Amino acid sequence: MSKGNIIIKVLAALLLIVLMVVLIRVFLLPPAAVIKLAAIAENEYDPAVWGKSYPLQYQSYLKNKEMSASPTGFGGSVNFQKSAKEPEILMNFKGMAFSKDYTEDRGHPYAMEDLIETKRVGPATSGSCMTCKTANLKDIYMEMGWNYAKTPLAELLPRIKHAVNCVNCHDPQTMALRVINPAFIEVMERRGIDLAGAPREAMRSYVCAQCHSEYYFQPETSRVIFPWDKGLSPQDMYAYYRDIPFGFDMDWQHPDSQAKMLKAQHPDYELFSGGVHAASGVSCADCHMPYMREGGRKYSSHWVTSPMKTVSASCRTCHTQDEKWLLERVKKVQNHVWELQHTAGRTIARAHDVIGKAGSAPKVNQKEMEKARELIRQSQWYWDFIAAENSMGFHNPSQALSTLGQSVDLAHQAIAAANRAAGTQY
Repeated sequence: MSKGNIIIKVLAALLLIVLMVVLIRVFLLPPAAVIKLAAIAENEYDPAVWGKSYPLQYQSYLKNKEMSASPTGFGGSVNFQKSAKEPEILMNFKGMAFSKDYTEDRGHPYAMEDLIETKRVGPATSGSCMTCKTANLKDIYMEMGWNYAKTPLAELLPRIKHAVNCVNCHDPQTMALRVINPAFIEVMERRGIDLAGAPREAMRSYVCAQCHSEYYFQPETSRVIFPWDKGLSPQDMYAYYRDIPFGFDMDWQHPDSQAKMLKAQHPDYELFSGGVHAASGVSCADCHMPYMREGGRKYSSHWVTSPMKTVSASCRTCHTQDEKWLLERVKKVQNHVWELQHTAGRTIARAHDVIGKAGSAPKVNQKEMEKARELIRQSQWYWDFIAAENSMGFHNPSQALSTLGQSVDLAHQAIAAANRAAGTQY
């Protein structure tokens, strides 16, 4: 055997050894970050301190400060006024704060900044508004209980140092997933779900659900309540609100139609819960916080963003189609939902106008007029449930399209009822 052949074989053998070491390190050995736990103080709310021990997670968390459009054209983290694209918002939320300021959501690090700067906040704003905006909620609730909810937000602001971060979802000693929102804890107790014994995969959705869900403020106390006692669908929650829980009968009264209206608050978890991904055992974090690898270390990305920005890690662990196909599929679903959502919103705006005009007619059948107001209330709730949700229907396309279809039909029924009440043809 020639000297040249020996060198080639030796190099080939060395290359094979190196390749085997890399494969073992990447795919078989557990990541060091999972094994080694850092001792974080219980009251340490600064994510930068956590980042010293968990640098990969922290660096990905910092990406939440980036502001960019979504690859699908819907959502994203640029805080533009939604009414610029959906002018029907100005009519449908007339008489309440969302007609003055309704911007696209930004990332978790901006939660408190956006709350303070929005035109929806004023001197009378209650402390309940900060429930899902800050890591400091934990201590404030421990000290004040639900009294914090009726305390003016301005009085609590000096105590709020950090927006949503590690503390909201992790036990600092064990890194186990946890929730700190008392309203979520209470509704899960009412539903018979033991959070302390919940499987980790379920917790990978619950930590998101504690904030990305519908809620309302109890009259008098401003206590935050999740309306899940009858179920999580928009129909179930409307039935819940119809019973006027704790005396809550409306968020505001529309000045034109005089209907007692409800405002939906980002019901992401509720829509997701009825979808195919939830039914298949997929968690929120599987798609929005996928596992990544860097330097042979596996970690969960804390850049909570659209899966379409991380298609390979978020989607292709289950789906075999290429990234282009997956992106186009999502865009197609969202475009269909958007078209029907826009139709529903504009039909509702027309209904408010018609009901208002009919209500001022000389002779009005008040029973029919009240029916029209109830119909527009329900119609707008269905529309707003999908419009306020952050996936443009993708979390559950069939539910989204069905709900919007019902919304359009109810809005037309409201118009017809108003015209019958006044004998008009608006």
